[in-house]
Amino acid sequence: MLEIRDGRLVFHYDAEEVWIEPWGPDGLRVRGTKERKMAEEDWALYAREDTDCEICFTEQGARVVNGKIRAEVSKAGKIMFFNRDGRLLLEEYWRNRRDVRDEKCSALEVEAREFKPIPGGDYHLTMRFESVDRNERIYGMGQYQQPFLDLKGMDLELAHRNSQASVPFAVSSLGYGFLWNNPAVGRAVFGRNVMSFEAYSTCMLDYWVVAGDTPAEIVERYGAVTGRVPMMPEYGLGFWQCKLRYQTQEELLEVAREYKRRNLPIDLIVIDFFHWPNQGEWRFDPVYWPDPEAMVEELKGMGIELMVSVWPTVHEKCENYEEMLEKGYLIRTERGIRVGLYAFGATAHFDATNPGAREYVWGKVKRNYYDKGIKVFWLDEAEPEYSVYDFDNYRYFLGTDLGIGNIYPVDYARAFYEGMEREGQKNIVNLLRCAWAGSQRYGALVWSGDIASSFGSMRNQLAAGLNMGMAGIPWWTTDIGGFHGGNPNDPEFRELFARWFEWGAFCPVMRLHGDREPRQPQVGTTGGAACRSGAANEVWSYGDEVYEICRKYLEIRERLRPYTREVMREAHVKGTPVMRTLFYMFPEDSACWDVEDEYFYGPDVLVAPILYGGCRSRRVYLPKGEIWIEHGSRREYDGGCWVTADAPLDVIPVFVRKGAEGIL
Repeated sequence: MLEIRDGRLVFHYDAEEVWIEPWGPDGLRVRGTKERKMAEEDWALYAREDTDCEICFTEQGARVVNGKIRAEVSKAGKIMFFNRDGRLLLEEYWRNRRDVRDEKCSALEVEAREFKPIPGGDYHLTMRFESVDRNERIYGMGQYQQPFLDLKGMDLELAHRNSQASVPFAVSSLGYGFLWNNPAVGRAVFGRNVMSFEAYSTCMLDYWVVAGDTPAEIVERYGAVTGRVPMMPEYGLGFWQCKLRYQTQEELLEVAREYKRRNLPIDLIVIDFFHWPNQGEWRFDPVYWPDPEAMVEELKGMGIELMVSVWPTVHEKCENYEEMLEKGYLIRTERGIRVGLYAFGATAHFDATNPGAREYVWGKVKRNYYDKGIKVFWLDEAEPEYSVYDFDNYRYFLGTDLGIGNIYPVDYARAFYEGMEREGQKNIVNLLRCAWAGSQRYGALVWSGDIASSFGSMRNQLAAGLNMGMAGIPWWTTDIGGFHGGNPNDPEFRELFARWFEWGAFCPVMRLHGDREPRQPQVGTTGGAACRSGAANEVWSYGDEVYEICRKYLEIRERLRPYTREVMREAHVKGTPVMRTLFYMFPEDSACWDVEDEYFYGPDVLVAPILYGGCRSRRVYLPKGEIWIEHGSRREYDGGCWVTADAPLDVIPVFVRKGAEGIL
């Protein structure tokens, strides 16, 4: 049965009801359930805005048209999406005999919208689509540790892990964007025959489709319905110094002073984890950090902001545990002892999906950090892949043995965003290990987690950063040099570090971090001092040659500051990625769709990182229709060709559009 109800098209058959309705310019939202009532949550989407939309019945069934997108629904309930030119974008994968007139009528009995009941009353949901074009390319979906930019043929887990961030918005070369608006743990498969999305525990189907003439238009439409990042503060435009980990107040201050003695540009320095007496106390250990106010004052006098790492873990012996337990602010386990993560003892995560818990934690953070002058927070999810949670506590989001769930990072960032917003702060930055769709509107700056120190890992990060931008997360960064290991005295690691540092100058945020070898002895036995630190990780830690390379690219980053500011403004206003694929900028140039190891930093700077050890030159494609000027040599090239760029150890190939040379 098809009917028009409350401005939407409604299909009902047996226990299933499906809604199709306009949602933002050129977009349609589809919801379905076999429950008696459709759930009311909008998840990543903002509230629906009125648009000029046509909903009517046809001889074959019904039609919904919203701007550039059209949905056709058969009387049997099959849905197909077209653009305004009549090109097929998406078609549900039906293999049954419900409609014998359908050319794909089949005895296989495979449902497009499969609701498979599971114990507890929810469903294992699978949504299937035809793969309508074998040459289709898919981009976005967040951050995965693999070197592939084009995701067609990929099998992706929809769950958060350390270095994996599921942001299930995909952009197709066919001219559509698709948001899987269901934060359950699940799976996405972009097969050549069938594309499918799964939610392992949910009560409803929810997705959003948008049509657009270019990738840029699609991403901007997505930003309009899920939110955009705030304006990046000035300290986000320069260089950030970090390591695992500064163990004392004096150690951190001495590093900051050395940057100033050397006249090196630096905007921010980071205090990483275990600076607290115990997890869940959200304050400095007074033994090793005796005067936070004086520390912040000295740093600000040097023009350096301070970022502090905050974990969501609460130790069973910490001062806040019993109160948080009593008030229901801790996430529960499925069975047995309440342990979400074992790190220096048994801990449970605070329940960021609970508004009361968000306010409670922010109150502690405000008193002990924010009111002391610290305005920038690193919200580390604390190895989420080891966490096990109870479906009954927040059943649609948290997966058993599969990770921290897909909505938790959003609400973790939301706790700090809302708190700082109440304090009158507008340009908010929260450094996160993971993010889901919509996290960008809470000031989410996603970093790529605890990654390996290798050229292979570096190649993975380039694909991750570009796909995060296509998934609507424009603020992204990575640990320069990688996180795990790497000895500053090792010549091979020094080469990797130099190449990564050069690339870091052209990332949305330039942040040095890592756990270097050899590990340093612990400075004490109480509180965070029981956690050892890695070796030195400052730019002067890698020998004279690398130091001069670092100085060069710190100065380049500083020269880029006015340009970076404008690129960040575009991300804030339009949702535009800071790192952009070549085809994002030049979709009409077919060669740009084949290039996966170059990108644009903003609209005018083409960057070609050196991604292999021993490499001293590389081929670079220059898009059609422009004249390109090579940074350094100042040689000019006509676009639409490949060139071989020299790349000695102190050079990353960079080209600027003619007319924009003043950027560098």
